[in-house]
Amino acid sequence: MGTILDYLKEYGDYSLEEKPFGDVDSLVISQLSYLKFDGIVPAPEEERAPISIREIAAHEDYDRIYGDERYRKDNTALFTGILNSRRFGELRLWNYVNLIEPEKESQFSAVVCGMTGGLSYVVFRGTDENIVGWKEDLNLAFSEPVPGQLYSVPYLEQAARTIDGGFYVGGHSKGGNFAVYAAMHCSAPMRARIERIYDHDGPGFRPEVREREAYREIEGRIHKTVPRSSLVGMLLYTDGNYRVVESKTLGLAQHNPYTWLVKDGDFRVVDEIRPGRKRMDQTLNEWILSLDQEQMHIFVDTLYRVVQASETDNLIDFTAHGFQSIQKIGRAISEVDEETAKVVMQIMRALFETIFLHTKEQAQGRRGAGRPKRPDWKNRWELQREKFEEGMAQLESRLKRQPSEKK
Repeated sequence: MGTILDYLKEYGDYSLEEKPFGDVDSLVISQLSYLKFDGIVPAPEEERAPISIREIAAHEDYDRIYGDERYRKDNTALFTGILNSRRFGELRLWNYVNLIEPEKESQFSAVVCGMTGGLSYVVFRGTDENIVGWKEDLNLAFSEPVPGQLYSVPYLEQAARTIDGGFYVGGHSKGGNFAVYAAMHCSAPMRARIERIYDHDGPGFRPEVREREAYREIEGRIHKTVPRSSLVGMLLYTDGNYRVVESKTLGLAQHNPYTWLVKDGDFRVVDEIRPGRKRMDQTLNEWILSLDQEQMHIFVDTLYRVVQASETDNLIDFTAHGFQSIQKIGRAISEVDEETAKVVMQIMRALFETIFLHTKEQAQGRRGAGRPKRPDWKNRWELQREKFEEGMAQLESRLKRQPSEKK
């Protein structure tokens, strides 16, 4: 078994006529949308022809598309695999938008991809390294609509006018949610042209939204995939059809598309979400739905303040400095009620677990297979984890001793 990178190597020589477009292809395109195409791919207001993948590779500013340093190596391999494949080698991109609006707590990006055979895909980017995007992710679970969802509808309407016939729409993480939202709220003629909606581990919608006629109209066209320990994709998604994909890693780190396993040209599908994870997802969803509007905003603002406690504006710096922010995190958590504090602590543990795993993988990659590991040496990842756990334990102990004076 491999990943989407191995899929490109093994099936890149198959045309879309020989092997029809499927879920794995959609994840490839969804991950491609995370690359920074600013100034390279034509924007909606520009009167420029779509740019080919080969023209992007030859562009003088080509290297800046890998602005997200977290996944630079994998993203480089992805772009190279797409460029050198028969399957995607003729890919063309246009209608690129990338908006980051901290004052509106919004991060929105999308692009249209055209492939051979007239296949077009409107893809929405998920959450990148900007912390403001993660605040919008949190808002998705509690309020509707958020700015990015509102942007997705006119974007889809405009993008569809540049496409002949039917098309696909989709994305990973928040991008999957935007794809479903836009498909629900676009005009009936545009909605009728949408052939498939791909949602790769994107947050769901509150029950009252799923009961709307527009959602029921498109529900049968939604192709939802989630990893086996999904948290993000199971937010407010307690029922419905979805495929569960095996991952090569654990916990929240499975949200990373590069960890999803592929076998024989399709995802390695398992029967269900891990039982323990599913119980936690159900508990979290029940808790979310039990909150009133004021409590929702308190929770989201508190969790955001916890992340902001690192005094950074992106997750790359947060991963580098977050281990020194335990006391600041404690001050943010101590201002809310005990139940909210517990949930915030759980989510912080899940987030730091992802950081730890990423740090460990990087350390192992730098060490290399040819250099033996010293038996008396604890690597940096283990020391950081011990420090974090010690700090969290101190916070929990302190919160228990505090008088119950919070509202």
